Amino acid sequence: MKTTHHKNTKRGRFWKSAVILAGLLAVIVVQGCSPSKRTGDAAEAAADKPTVLNYGYIGINKLNVPSSGAEGWGFHKGIIQEELKKHGITQVNLTGFPNGPDQTESLVSGRLDAGSLGDTPAIIAYASGAKTRLISQPSTYSIGYLIAKKGGAKSIKDLEGKTIAIQKGSFMHRYVVGLLKQEGVKDYKLVHMLIPDAQAALARGDVDALTNNGVQAIKQIDEGYPLLDDATKHPDLIGTSATVVSDAFLAKSPDFPKIWNEARKKALDDLKQHEDEYYQFVADAQGTTPEVIKKISPISEIKDTPFTDDGLKLIEGTKDFLVEEKLAKKDFDLNDWVLK
Repeated sequence: MKTTHHKNTKRGRFWKSAVILAGLLAVIVVQGCSPSKRTGDAAEAAADKPTVLNYGYIGINKLNVPSSGAEGWGFHKGIIQEELKKHGITQVNLTGFPNGPDQTESLVSGRLDAGSLGDTPAIIAYASGAKTRLISQPSTYSIGYLIAKKGGAKSIKDLEGKTIAIQKGSFMHRYVVGLLKQEGVKDYKLVHMLIPDAQAALARGDVDALTNNGVQAIKQIDEGYPLLDDATKHPDLIGTSATVVSDAFLAKSPDFPKIWNEARKKALDDLKQHEDEYYQFVADAQGTTPEVIKKISPISEIKDTPFTDDGLKLIEGTKDFLVEEKLAKKDFDLNDWVLK
């Protein structure tokens, strides 16, 4: 019995040792494989990171960059490109568009990854199903102007029964519809025209008024066209700009909003150290003088944070208006779109 018991103890010790050894081998295998697996996962994730950014902006100019703001200065001086390179984006393709709806179409189709445009076309696109996120409001001071033909309307109410040229889906579209509603003008016709075509139509007398903005509006006023109104008189009708990114790009680069806004902030900091050079750059891009740019697009209106309470309030008001007027297909929670 003792011998049998002794043999059983030996056998137990053997199996116990075997189990311990197997456990140690398993630990060694796991420890040996885990770093390799993690390295493989990291390499796969790095391979998925985008190396190219296709970016759109509003306005076509000879410099082929956004014609104002921290974005324009940053691309013009190469500051944004250098910052993006630090995160693996080695190529930036810039494309200018005549209006926001054209740009959002390129975003929806996948030809663009990101872009800056007016809040109205960005909202309309999102409400129509565009897979984008709003990552910043670079400016909250987009001013629309309502300009009449010479010898025509002298007041907003004179536009009753008249034809007004607009860029459909732009922030100026929202401005003029809101303005006419506030003034009680109900009988009018809106026709879609790009600004150059609308200016020509106004000169011929084919339309009674048009909406315009920026340098082109100031030029028309200087040429004697009557200014009926501008959005500075209606703070709730001032437009904001919006930088949006496609969901597809964010899926590959979820940290892009942080990368972008930090690059933009660096460009803005540099811009503020070269104000005279900045105003000359914008004037050259827009075909005017630094004095005009200081009047219509002062540096003080460029935001140094992605979002402000005032800016979000404005864009919320724009969204609600567009939904109410059925210019946007459906309502949505702004928090579902904003990505902070």
